[in-house]
Amino acid sequence: MTLEVKIFSQSIEVTDHIRDQVMKKVSNLDRFLGDINTARVDLKSTNARNAEEREVAQITVRGKGIILRAEERAGDILGALNLAVDTIQRRIKRYKGKRNQRWKQAQNKVDFDSVPYEDENEERIVRRKEFTIRPMDEWEAVEQMELLGHDQFFVFYNAKTDSINVLYRRKDGTYGLLQPEVAY
Repeated sequence: MTLEVKIFSQSIEVTDHIRDQVMKKVSNLDRFLGDINTARVDLKSTNARNAEEREVAQITVRGKGIILRAEERAGDILGALNLAVDTIQRRIKRYKGKRNQRWKQAQNKVDFDSVPYEDENEERIVRRKEFTIRPMDEWEAVEQMELLGHDQFFVFYNAKTDSINVLYRRKDGTYGLLQPEVAY
């Protein structure tokens, strides 16, 4: 299976040299983890005060029940790309190390169907996102949250309670867990 690589740019011209480098470095990520099937590379130039942080490369890899993301900054776009590739490789290795036999057995995926509804406040919702989740415990959710680079919260299916939970990072750096109960 070949890895599908998509390149997106913002305020930067993607030359043939840059495109070749992205394809060369990112298309090899599936050899670290065979479950990956798509990779999105976002390249942009910012107006950061520090010249060493003006070019940004973000790599998001997706696969069967997996989403990993890395974002790095550097003085040039190829330097940022190299740093992002190194970071995503480390996250892939970490993910593989943390994955255990229970994850393999728990392949029952919970899919949330997008239910269309009519509401006068619908224009306030500017983005909808559908995703597939698999059962995990709280500590695996913390690891997945860190692997994705999410700073605020992470939604997951808690295997211990058989319910959807929200893990969030508190201001003091610790974690909180929301465990909703349905009231009828």
